[in-house]
Amino acid sequence: MGKIFEKIYKRSLKTRFFKQTFKLVYEEVKRIPRGKVTTYGEIAKKVGTSPKVVGFALHQNPDPKNIPCHRVVFKDGSLSPGYVFGGIVRQKGLLLSEGVKFRNDRVEPF
Repeated sequence: MGKIFEKIYKRSLKTRFFKQTFKLVYEEVKRIPRGKVTTYGEIAKKVGTSPKVVGFALHQNPDPKNIPCHRVVFKDGSLSPGYVFGGIVRQKGLLLSEGVKFRNDRVEPF
């Protein structure tokens, strides 16, 4: 019985950690102004996690109209092929509509 409880407890802690971390990621992404971008790494530094966790959070974005995950790009300015709300074409279109400039399919200047 002890091992089962321990497993459930550890899973519960992990779930709470990710929920808290995802919430912090969403709050940071909400702060990115229209026409600007930031990187997965910059968001990760601000909330104390890894860029991969930021990507996981944004892939599960519960409110893309108010949490503008399209404004988060890779450190080299490239877009995410896994952009969940329509792919690279949609992400680039949203950024272009906000005045973000591109050169060779990367946000410019970066």
